[in-house]
Amino acid sequence: MVSATILGILVLTAVLILLGVPVFASLGIGGYLLLQVTSVLPTVLLGQTLFTGLDAFALIAVPLFILTGDAIVETGFSEKLLNFTQSVFGGFRTGMGTATLFGCGLFAAISGSNASDAAALGRITLDRLEERGYSRSYASSIVASGASTGILIPPSISYIIVGLVFGISASTLFLAALIPGVAILLGMVVMNVVMNRVQGYESGTGHPQVSDVAYSVWDAKYGLLIPFIILGGIYSGVFTPTEASAVAVITAIAIGVVLQRLSLPQFPEMLERSALVNGVIAPIIAIALLFSQALSALGIPEALVSAIIGTTTNFYLVTLIMVVILFMAGAIMETTPNILVLGPILLPIGERIGMHPVHFSVFFISALAVGFITPPIGLNLYVMSGVSGESITDIAKDAVPFMLAMLAIILLIAWFPILSMWGI
Repeated sequence: MVSATILGILVLTAVLILLGVPVFASLGIGGYLLLQVTSVLPTVLLGQTLFTGLDAFALIAVPLFILTGDAIVETGFSEKLLNFTQSVFGGFRTGMGTATLFGCGLFAAISGSNASDAAALGRITLDRLEERGYSRSYASSIVASGASTGILIPPSISYIIVGLVFGISASTLFLAALIPGVAILLGMVVMNVVMNRVQGYESGTGHPQVSDVAYSVWDAKYGLLIPFIILGGIYSGVFTPTEASAVAVITAIAIGVVLQRLSLPQFPEMLERSALVNGVIAPIIAIALLFSQALSALGIPEALVSAIIGTTTNFYLVTLIMVVILFMAGAIMETTPNILVLGPILLPIGERIGMHPVHFSVFFISALAVGFITPPIGLNLYVMSGVSGESITDIAKDAVPFMLAMLAIILLIAWFPILSMWGI
């Protein structure tokens, strides 16, 4: 039974997050108070524990993948990737929307981040989508939704972190996540086709020309090379994800310098952006791990397992309950703290109903990704609002169909383990 004191601390933590207090500060206050209640960790060891949470080789990949994405944007390769997808799909009805979504998928296979996808592609695609008849708010919702694949399609920073928490290699998770990530992307493409039929946004300009496709492939060759190096190297066993991130960033920068698309004055700004993103993630990882340890010491994960499993052991019903929990959590808190706080709590529930840890990890991250287009947090909604000038409310409303498509595919991922376990 959770005492009134502990419940009060948990409520205080939730209120701080809802009031907009930075997540690391909210969890830090809550975690410190919980540790004082449990006395499980002497205060003198607090600093050492925080440092230990970040002492993982796999985390080196986080800033390197972000830097790779920045290099792709600075060199102009991201625009060439979009030109490639547009040459393939742009001539069809709904083609520009489809091209944008596949462009998000390609960029996801480089940066491993969703917000950078939204910002980079939003600046390139919004005017193109408007020219093809899309409203600006719906165009923004396409990019916001497609960019959420940044954590779904390998290499994904979120899978690196969840692998660290669950003790699963990132390479294994990247293999397991490939088909589910692509399936969610295809679900969004289908939903965009449906919405076009309903709203009549885009009529199309004819079938793609082989010569145009061939030219765009050649023009985008360097941009296409980077995801080939990353995914090919990881799946073939040549690189670990961390090594792949280093090779990718060196390759992207080297090509940019040789082609004179990158110059020395651009490097400080690129490094600063990567450091800023990593500077946000690192404190959250350290403090959320501490908060998670405090919850474990209090037996809260076991209590939640008993509460849910005591109510029902039906596989489909329990997965629905977890989807609701993750949907609500993703709406009020960012992915990284959700992984670190909810992961150790929900994994035992998944295992109790027969989910393999790898299968659960893919289901878990996929469900959290919906939070990127769900208010009030909805990080991609804020990014696209800043890029487009449209209100968050309008973008969120237009993103609802994509949210429903994601939820439908997530249930398929949960109920059909073969989608994530085929290569394990």
